[in-house]
Amino acid sequence: MDVRYAAIGDSFTEGVGDPQPGGGVRGWADLVALGLAEAHGSVEYANLAIRGRLIEPIATVQCDAALALDPRPDVMTFNGSGNDMMRPGWDMARIEALTRRVVDRTAEAGVALVILSGPDPTERLPRGRSFAERADELMTTVDGLAHEYDHVTFVDNYRDPEMRRAAYWDADRLHLNPLGHSRVAARVLAAMGVETDLPVAPAGDPGRPGVLAEAAYVGRYVLPWIGRRLTGRSSGDGRVPKHPTWTSVEAPAA
Repeated sequence: MDVRYAAIGDSFTEGVGDPQPGGGVRGWADLVALGLAEAHGSVEYANLAIRGRLIEPIATVQCDAALALDPRPDVMTFNGSGNDMMRPGWDMARIEALTRRVVDRTAEAGVALVILSGPDPTERLPRGRSFAERADELMTTVDGLAHEYDHVTFVDNYRDPEMRRAAYWDADRLHLNPLGHSRVAARVLAAMGVETDLPVAPAGDPGRPGVLAEAAYVGRYVLPWIGRRLTGRSSGDGRVPKHPTWTSVEAPAA
């Protein structure tokens, strides 16, 4: 039985942090598509996520494009607002309204919706406490939506303490590495009824970086991010979705 699965979101859903040898990125959503194919024989998969996107274009442009696919998705995953959290002008009422738009549009279309949160990166991020306060607000809101609507499932990676460990994070401290993406994929598949082994990092994490390492991190990742904010640019400028239309994913040969 074919399953049609569409994913919308930002860099988290695009798969940044999980690079592939031939170029491009994979990520948890691609792994979910593969897991669904293994369970059902094949899957039609679309991924409209683009790195750097704020929640508004995710909840409007991407959502509408996913629901306009012919035939429609059976299930859609949605993650957004991580980029909004790192900018001034955070407005929880607006974030909730845009999230509700996705919930309502999928309800009208008869599409099952999986909302998922990204893991908690705040322990290693500059201004992490401010990010955490906003994330806590969002988690409470999505908890309520998942209880309010029968077609909504919430996969709460933010409150998974295991993924706060450095072993799951890329060098930029903001995106997951391949192991982190694999763990998220397993949690999403379990929520979709496909039991999958849950990856766990070996015990022990590296200690806090020294002064020189921290300065190198700021120069490589933080300053370019600030530069983009000051000039109104985004890491996703000029990029297009990697799978904007249905792509067949087959179960790998035994």
